[in-house]
Amino acid sequence: MRILEADPATDWRKVDLERLRQHLIDMDDVTMRATVKATAVIGGLSMEVTGAGRTEGAIRRMVIPHSGELNKMPEWSAQATEIPGGIQLVVTAKASDDARTVARIRGLGFIGLLTQGAHHQAHHLAMARGQEILGHGH
Repeated sequence: MRILEADPATDWRKVDLERLRQHLIDMDDVTMRATVKATAVIGGLSMEVTGAGRTEGAIRRMVIPHSGELNKMPEWSAQATEIPGGIQLVVTAKASDDARTVARIRGLGFIGLLTQGAHHQAHHLAMARGQEILGHGH
């Protein structure tokens, strides 16, 4: 809120804190209510992320766009595929023989991978400002 108030260019007609609130609820649902079945695969990790009701929708809204952010990481490849009840997320090292990167992916696991990337603050601020964000349901 301080950022919006400190910025004289803030267009208060477009500010949409409810949109940000809905996204934060999705984050909570995915973090606290999703079930994750992780399996080691060659070069990384496959994760079946599932849930029921609102949690299933939150998984789809969060994991699909975040796979695109993971693909921006120079050493990783990520693919999100819809499955019954949620998403299968596969994250692998671009160089499958890079043991350190493979170990990092597996060590981070699903929740750790969701924290990766430097886009989170800018993403949340854009939501609060009512700006369009490609690939996001909020």
